[in-house]
Amino acid sequence: MVEIFIASDHLHLEVKGWDKLWAFRGHLDIPLAHIRGVRHDPEAASSWWHGLKIAGTNLPGLITAGSFYQHGQRVFWDVHDPANSIVIELHDDRFDELVVEVNDPPAMVDEIRNSIRSQPRT
Repeated sequence: MVEIFIASDHLHLEVKGWDKLWAFRGHLDIPLAHIRGVRHDPEAASSWWHGLKIAGTNLPGLITAGSFYQHGQRVFWDVHDPANSIVIELHDDRFDELVVEVNDPPAMVDEIRNSIRSQPRT
């Protein structure tokens, strides 16, 4: 699971507990300007195939964590329970998507969308 918070113009994702080990990463820092969209999408995280593992862990039905190459895109995963997953679509970043588990998916999606809308346009 990840803890997400927004500070200034960045989205900070803190990988929690043992997931740091499984994902080979402790945190991500994404400029809000790089977020194309965000959605609560349990179905996207429910499939058994998450792509070719670059660095991470994939134990179907238990955990998917780390960097994967899926459908021509680089995707970061940290999901135990697909029902609590959100998908963050990115552009101009090292990852094309982030698929992560959060405590309250609908509230987090709303918070991220509101933060994106409040950013000044360039």
